[in-house]
Amino acid sequence: MLNKLVNNAEEAISDIHDNATIMLGRFRLCGIPQNTITALVKKGVKNLTCISNNAGVDDFGIGLMLKTRQVKKMIASYVGENAEFERQLLSGELEVELIPQGTLATRCLAAGYGMPAIFTPAGVGTEVADGKEIRTFDGKQYLLEHAFKSDFAIVKAWKGDTHGNLIFRATSRNFNPLMAMAGKITIAEVEELVPAGELDPDMIHTPGIYVNRIFKGVGYEKRIEQVTVTPRAN
Repeated sequence: MLNKLVNNAEEAISDIHDNATIMLGRFRLCGIPQNTITALVKKGVKNLTCISNNAGVDDFGIGLMLKTRQVKKMIASYVGENAEFERQLLSGELEVELIPQGTLATRCLAAGYGMPAIFTPAGVGTEVADGKEIRTFDGKQYLLEHAFKSDFAIVKAWKGDTHGNLIFRATSRNFNPLMAMAGKITIAEVEELVPAGELDPDMIHTPGIYVNRIFKGVGYEKRIEQVTVTPRAN
């Protein structure tokens, strides 16, 4: 189906169910699928396994789903800005798997490419390697890491068309394109939606073949995680 347009986030997530595994594109507070996360909170699906570079902050992004106890397991590389995440982790309420950032990205990529696993040196000799197969290539040890298996991938792009072709801006390009390739069903929300054929083919980061549903989001909040300025000289 070439026309993948749906009306809104609620329609896009209509078949997301309890116990689903979901990839959520983002990089820190950039490229967050805000409309879709809000719809998931409203729907109340629970026992989710979420794969994301980070866990957001307390009242924004995945932090909203943590607050409502909808996340059973978090798979991420960085979680340091979320106090509720920390509380749930230390109290044993939340299962957490921390993964080196490059490994996280490459496991997404492997899923998109249809590869079952990768070998990486990251984590060898640390607790990341516990229980995992290690092989030696050219005298160097590598961990076997499996490609992710996710029921849904949810991404946010700057611009897209009705065929699902996507363009990302700046830092949001880090994980969103990888995850868009990797989900069994990929849902994309965009700031600007145009008819098919209007996007410059040379500017497209994710071809529409990877995207199942697309809609135009509203009310985006563009936060800065930490504002740091240089003090003025007296």
